[in-house]
Amino acid sequence: MQTDAAVSARSSSPGPGRRGLFGLAAASVLAGPGALRAQGMPEWLAELKTEWAQFRGRFVTREGRMLDVGKGDETHTEGQGFGMLFAAEAGDIVTFDRILDWTRRYLRHSRDNLHAWRYRGDAVDAVADRNNATDGDIMIAWALMRGADLFARPALAREAALICRDVLAHCTREVGGKLVLLPAVQGFEKRDHVILNPSYYVFPALMEFEKVVPGPQWRRLIADGLAIFREARFGRWNLPADWIEFSREATFKPRLAAGWPTRFSWDAVRVPLYLAWARQNEDPALRACVEFWTDPENQSLPAWTDLRSNIPAPYPGHAGVRAVAQLACATQQRHMKISDLPRVAQATDYYGASLVMLSRIAWQEARAGAPIV
Repeated sequence: MQTDAAVSARSSSPGPGRRGLFGLAAASVLAGPGALRAQGMPEWLAELKTEWAQFRGRFVTREGRMLDVGKGDETHTEGQGFGMLFAAEAGDIVTFDRILDWTRRYLRHSRDNLHAWRYRGDAVDAVADRNNATDGDIMIAWALMRGADLFARPALAREAALICRDVLAHCTREVGGKLVLLPAVQGFEKRDHVILNPSYYVFPALMEFEKVVPGPQWRRLIADGLAIFREARFGRWNLPADWIEFSREATFKPRLAAGWPTRFSWDAVRVPLYLAWARQNEDPALRACVEFWTDPENQSLPAWTDLRSNIPAPYPGHAGVRAVAQLACATQQRHMKISDLPRVAQATDYYGASLVMLSRIAWQEARAGAPIV
């Protein structure tokens, strides 16, 4: 394991390497902020460790299961990936291993290297649906890559490569002249179109996957995804949608998915998060989200807006929405401190707390590559 001083020093470097860009320490999460500052740890890292301790105490079981308490006794691959990512960045190898072990034991497919998307602890068959969720598999693979680097365990990178290969083999398709990312292996391919979820394109992760599975397919997946989502914007503010349809005919534009809520909502809020994280600051979708959140009519940061009626939610978004909005706005306004972001303690549920954690990590990594402050 690398020393705090070495990682801290490297974290200030804007170099292109992953640890140059993602230089977060592998020190014990048990150290308090005061002790970390005494060791020369930057303030943002001390805060990340504190936030992770809060998050872990509320949402991670002793066995390594991430509880989505807002949905009862449920766990999702998305959450397992989030938890592993947060633990790795905080240097918490013990919790990282617990989450990974539980994920392998209960969710890993036997037929491939993907994972069942949901575990229901209160059901007779806890994993009745063996279909995957592609964003969950992406987050798990990305967390494994980071764990391999921070904890000096190359076997984790090899495991990540297996997942990445199966994502390419089972969850990508050539549709309408584009390489698209399906939300899952099953259920989203129709006769004349496919259903896509823009928030499943974790652009900063896809940018990294070429390191474990070399080839041009990742760059094409990113480029085609960005091209699709430039057109897939709707309503008064030209916002991304939670779910869209993409035609098999190249001449047709993306449209709102039939049978799904026509909203910029809990899924699509991750679109500006991942665009900001990947430093796509000029992307039209990111800029549109900033315009929505800075519109004087939306000062309360609505939880969502309907893209057909253009009517925002009658209640404000939670701490996670606020965190993403502040991160996104910082890419345009060029001023923000890490202490400005909401904290895990302000989040009422697992997903809101996850968005807070993701935004904090994205803030530092986007800042290292292209300064926001």
